[in-house]
Amino acid sequence: MVSASGSRPFPPGVHVPSLTWFDDGQTQEIAWDVQTKHIEFLVNSGLHGIVVAGTNGEAVTLTREEKHKLVSTTRDIATRLGRPDITITLGCGGSSTREVIAETQLAAEAGADFALVLVPSYFHFAMDQAAIVSFFEELASASPVPVVIYNFPGVVAGLDVNSEMLSKLGKHPNIVGVKLTCGGIAKVARIAAEFDPQQFCALAGQSDWLVPAMSVGGTGTITGIANLYPKVCLEIYDLWNQGKIKDASALQLKLAQMEWGFGKGGINGTKWVVAKLQGYPIEKCHCRRPYPEYSDAEKQEWIYGVCAPLGEEEARLAKNS
Repeated sequence: MVSASGSRPFPPGVHVPSLTWFDDGQTQEIAWDVQTKHIEFLVNSGLHGIVVAGTNGEAVTLTREEKHKLVSTTRDIATRLGRPDITITLGCGGSSTREVIAETQLAAEAGADFALVLVPSYFHFAMDQAAIVSFFEELASASPVPVVIYNFPGVVAGLDVNSEMLSKLGKHPNIVGVKLTCGGIAKVARIAAEFDPQQFCALAGQSDWLVPAMSVGGTGTITGIANLYPKVCLEIYDLWNQGKIKDASALQLKLAQMEWGFGKGGINGTKWVVAKLQGYPIEKCHCRRPYPEYSDAEKQEWIYGVCAPLGEEEARLAKNS
C-alpha cells in the first residue's frame, strides 16, 4: 500500500533490531552460523519486520559490505522460510549528509525497504533545530527508500528531534515515521493528532511502553526485547488490537519487569543473556571491541534472574501459535 504522499507507509506492528553476532577472534568477523540461526528464529517468530544494523546490531562497527550482506542474507532467509515480503529496515548513519545518503542507496541496493536514521552528532555543537530539520529533508529528498527518523538522544550527544521538528518533517513525502527511543509518549500523541499513520507514524523505541504508546495512537514498536521474546511482544500488540486491554496491560507489566535487564545490562549484557537462553555459543556473544565483555559473574547471575522467568510465557505462546 502506498500513502497519499507516494511513499510506502511504515508497517504497523512489532519490529526487531536484530543482534549481530561475531566470532571470538582478533578480527571479530561476523559469525554467520549464529547469525543465520538467529535470523531464522526472528523470521519464524512472526515478527512484522527486522531492522538490520540498528543500535542493538552494533551499526557503528559494521562496514558497508557487512551491512549489505546482512540485509541480503536476511531477505534470502525470509524467502526460504516463506516470508519473502517481511519488512527489512537498514540502520543508516554517518557524520555527513553525503555519507548517510550513500547509506540509503546501499539499503536500496541490498534489498531493504526502509532506512532508520539517527541525527549526525559528531559536530553536535552546530546541530541546532534548523540544521537537524535541514539534514532530514535533504536526506529524504535524495533517499531511494523511505526514511524513518531514529530519535535516540542518548547516542547522539543529547540531540533531540522535538515535536515542532517532527511536525515539519512528517510532512515530507519520503519521511514516514519516527522511532522514539527518547521515551517521549507525548510526542506519540501529538503525532497521532496531526498525521494519518499511513503518512507519518510514531513507534515506541522500547516494548515496555508499547501499550501506553498504542493508547495514544502509536502504531507499534521497534524493540530489542524481540530478539529473545518475540511472541510476548506480538501477544501484547495483538491483545491490544483485539480490544483486550486488561490482558494486554497485564502482559505489558510482566514484560516491563524483564526489560529492565536489557536496559541495565547494555548491548553486551543483552547478547550474553540471549545467547545463554537461546543456546548460542557464549564465546560468540561478545560485542566488537572496544565494547567490553559482559564477564562479571554477579552481573550475569542478575540479568539471567531478571530475564529468564518470561521464558515460560514465550514457550506457551510459541506452542499455541
